[in-house]
Amino acid sequence: MNLFLVALWFALGLVLIVKGGDWFLNGAVWIAETTGVPRFIIGATVVSLATTLPELTVSVTGVLKGEVDLAVGNAVGSVTANLGLILGISAVCIPSAVNTKQFGLKACLMAGSAAALLLLCLGGALSAASALLLFAIFASYLLSSLLDARSGMVQNRGRGRREAVPPRQIAEKLFLFSIGIAGILVGSQLLIDYGSALARLLGVPSAIIGVTLVAVGTSLPELVTTVTAIVKKEASMSIGNIIGANVIDLTLILPICSMVSGGTLTISRQTAALDLPACLLLCLLAILPPLLCGRFRRWQGWALLALYAVYLAVLVL
Repeated sequence: MNLFLVALWFALGLVLIVKGGDWFLNGAVWIAETTGVPRFIIGATVVSLATTLPELTVSVTGVLKGEVDLAVGNAVGSVTANLGLILGISAVCIPSAVNTKQFGLKACLMAGSAAALLLLCLGGALSAASALLLFAIFASYLLSSLLDARSGMVQNRGRGRREAVPPRQIAEKLFLFSIGIAGILVGSQLLIDYGSALARLLGVPSAIIGVTLVAVGTSLPELVTTVTAIVKKEASMSIGNIIGANVIDLTLILPICSMVSGGTLTISRQTAALDLPACLLLCLLAILPPLLCGRFRRWQGWALLALYAVYLAVLVL
């Protein structure tokens, strides 16, 4: 395939994720307003489950094709990119306050998942028993989100009656929401496919492709959602999406890959010695200031971006 066609498909992918992100976030905001569920919870559940589909698809496909290093690097690298790059951008642009009751437990579950995964992978493999422990953490996260959603709906219901939404409007909003998801997923896959092919032609190892090019590529839905949220002043939706996507990446994707690979997933030395410690460090930098001060700070965003840049430099050099 010639350069013109590669550039054309790349541009199409970019258009799809930008427009899809706009429709997707509009739909998510509408769901929050209509149901009374807090925006942070919508971001941490509905939005994050949708935006992590590329990571899940790429990692499972990688394991099935024997590209284990790429699959593991994609899952861990996506968390690192979400925190260092995407949350960093969000904190720099919108240094917002957080609801510590909603944020605290989920943030701690994210950091705890990163710490647990680091300890479980020190032996060079993720076993089936370890995968069950991570599944349990994910179940706790899901239960917490459902309880918060129920609580938010009850509180909002007590503030007054909501007008009935016409069925036609519901169908229209859900259709655009679904089209937005499809646009993000298809666009992201186009960017991943052509970017990864180019990297392989240049002789870049699969492990590095996984934690850089593919990881950032599969994090494009989170990036698009965050940029759209910044434009629309929806910081809570963005932060909830990043936290939720990271918990899913850490507790659901690698355990599923472990099951697909026969119960044991091989973990490379690079992942255990560099990628997972960097991921845990970024988790702590992301959650400690909001937990202590009740808000994200602009300096924190710059620190996340700087730490991510250092990590990439160490990885490449």
